[in-house]
Amino acid sequence: MSTPQPVVLAVDCSTTAAKVVALDLDGSEQASASRPLALSRPRPGFHEQDAVQWWRATLAALAETIAALPDPAAVQGICLTHQRESFVCIDERGAPLRPAVLWLDSRAGAEIAELGTDRVHQVSGKPPDTTPAIYKLAWLSRHEPQTLAQAARVADVHAVLAHRLTGRWASSVASADSLGLLDLAAGIWAPELLHLAGVRADQLPDLVPPGAVIASLTADVTREVGLPAPVPLIAGLGDGQAAGLGAGAVEPGMAYLNLGTSMVLGTPSPTYLTSRAFRTLAGAPQGSFVFETVLNAAAYLADWFRRELGDPALGGAVDPALDQAADDVPPGAEGLLAVPYWNAAQTPYWDADARGALVGLHGAHTRAHVYRALLEGVAFELRLHLEGLEAATGQRISVIRAMGGGSRSRLWTQIVADVTDRPIQVCLDEQLSARGAAVLAWRTLASPSEAVRCHADLGETFTPRTEFAAHYARLAPIHRQIYPGLRALFADLAATPTPTLSPHVIRARS
Repeated sequence: MSTPQPVVLAVDCSTTAAKVVALDLDGSEQASASRPLALSRPRPGFHEQDAVQWWRATLAALAETIAALPDPAAVQGICLTHQRESFVCIDERGAPLRPAVLWLDSRAGAEIAELGTDRVHQVSGKPPDTTPAIYKLAWLSRHEPQTLAQAARVADVHAVLAHRLTGRWASSVASADSLGLLDLAAGIWAPELLHLAGVRADQLPDLVPPGAVIASLTADVTREVGLPAPVPLIAGLGDGQAAGLGAGAVEPGMAYLNLGTSMVLGTPSPTYLTSRAFRTLAGAPQGSFVFETVLNAAAYLADWFRRELGDPALGGAVDPALDQAADDVPPGAEGLLAVPYWNAAQTPYWDADARGALVGLHGAHTRAHVYRALLEGVAFELRLHLEGLEAATGQRISVIRAMGGGSRSRLWTQIVADVTDRPIQVCLDEQLSARGAAVLAWRTLASPSEAVRCHADLGETFTPRTEFAAHYARLAPIHRQIYPGLRALFADLAATPTPTLSPHVIRARS
């Protein structure tokens, strides 16, 4: 009887699910399981979650994955990756004092405007934006001061799971970094940022280098998940950096491109640098960094169009007929350009008031033209991001490895290649963040040279088409002018309150 291959368990506690994947050193998946996570939207702009779910879903997924292995003794260790920027306030008993506040929560607009200074950017690496927790913590200190005052711990997802698994309150530098409270260059909590957020140093978890062993699993957890003996918990990293690690985008000049709900482009750097052209994150190993650009409406935008304006019978599902019709539309959608700021503008404008726009509509345009223009609008944003990133760093991005639901669309991936005039390599793995956590674990448990065997396999490379790329190059400067021309109008719209209509007025109108 053959001996089972040693495996590591990669835990990915994302916004919508807790997933566990068992991967051996060659990158082969031996077992996996997932449990969904529910979101709450109690008010416009508020996005919250019951943090108890993080642990319950992770525990159940761990137990199912381990039970599916031929031999649970093959498990060598566990490593975490997770949704970034989300946090929860916890009491002395370890119970949440309120629902967790998530990365996509946008309640702290006033705090961003007031506190989002160049100094905060320089220290934290994060331009003023809706995602870093620092501004939402400042919101809590003003609107729910008793919550922060009573909190024994203010914890990111990594810290919550590490504590439940090992009993130690600890987070990886490459996880806690996204809260926006670190002196990122030094890799320590920054007193001036804690003061700004209204958080005490004693409320925060210990900081551990990514790839370091935090502790072994407790006896109770070991028994509950079905392991024969405790294994080490290895400090992980945020899901974006983990996806880049899983894709093998580990050298300057390489980038990972996540065409998911949001669009995220990231590239590693050995040196610390800040710029409004990107946000700076902690990388792995400790002392390295990742420069990321972000647009919070990529596949979100395509899904929105199909759901609201597509074939009602499909309910927003992928529509091959719509894709074919959009593919038949000439590049540039016959003069129709889209600015894809359905969920505000991030890189490089960082404008929470920005909104989407379609420019150039005429009577000959069809649904297929609009759909293609939206896909092209996201690609034009990526071109803008790449140009800003390269100008700030002096490093050309020559290798782009794509992942996420959008990369499964041949139409969209080809548009991205044509608009950016760069080849796009598609990663085959659907669980790249988990794979990145496994790579990090194998770096610790085996060696960095052996861990590269766990990188994702690559599929098709989409090469730019010369004529298409030339046409998009002529359109790019025009597209770049649209947002600056509308910026003041967006601010005026945001400042105009929406009227509240009484029920009898709504009934009369309907």
